[in-house]
Amino acid sequence: MELEGKVAVVTGAASGIGAACAQAFSDAGARVAVVDIDAQGSRLVADSIGGMAVECDLADMAAIDSMITQVEEEIGPVDLLFNNAGIGSGAGVFDSPIEEWQRQWDVNLMSHVHAIKAVLPGMLDRGEGYLLHTASMAGILSSHGNLPYAVSKHAVVGLAEWLAFTYAHCGIAVSLLAPLAVRTPMLGDAADSEWASQAGGPIKEPEEVAQQVLEAISEERFLVLTDPIAQTWMERKTADPDRWLHGMNRLQQRLEGTDHADTP
Repeated sequence: MELEGKVAVVTGAASGIGAACAQAFSDAGARVAVVDIDAQGSRLVADSIGGMAVECDLADMAAIDSMITQVEEEIGPVDLLFNNAGIGSGAGVFDSPIEEWQRQWDVNLMSHVHAIKAVLPGMLDRGEGYLLHTASMAGILSSHGNLPYAVSKHAVVGLAEWLAFTYAHCGIAVSLLAPLAVRTPMLGDAADSEWASQAGGPIKEPEEVAQQVLEAISEERFLVLTDPIAQTWMERKTADPDRWLHGMNRLQQRLEGTDHADTP
């Protein structure tokens, strides 16, 4: 898809990858709706690119429907929907309250579903549209800690794959952005942690990722990886799942400070 003259909605766009992609889409000629629960942040980004700012709680289905209606009334039918907003937690099985599971499920997955239901009928009628999803490599390779995040991001991968093969012949393109570590507010202090050096991969800047996303949209390519090492890790996982799980467990032990060299 060429973005010149297109209407693009970017969620989670007040900072990080979302803000960088909003800028990149605008530079490519798109009219961009900058969507975020952070009203001030979304206004700052929108003002800097001449876009439209929309405050929206992505955990609220009615708010998402209202947001899409507002965008389409003010700047036109949505051509590109970038479901990028996400939240994370470092909790595990015993310290993840059900409320936290539900919150992450609502934002990380169901916000995609609700927004798709709002824009897809129009895209199908026009015979063209683009659905872009941020899943993180946590959705493909999983993640240490961050249990609700890893599980919800796995669900995003499944959603994007299903959409891709179900609607490809209808003119709907789908991409899945699965970044390794990116220097964003969500990464925060983890950029300097052992997790980042061992499992996060080379840390990228949001602007680098935005250019990778633009290239994928231009090519209508499904999978967007932020570093070649991600492909290597994916291949190792699929080639020998048991060996991969063993390696992940060894890293888990190192992160916990319980690693023993003689562990088989």
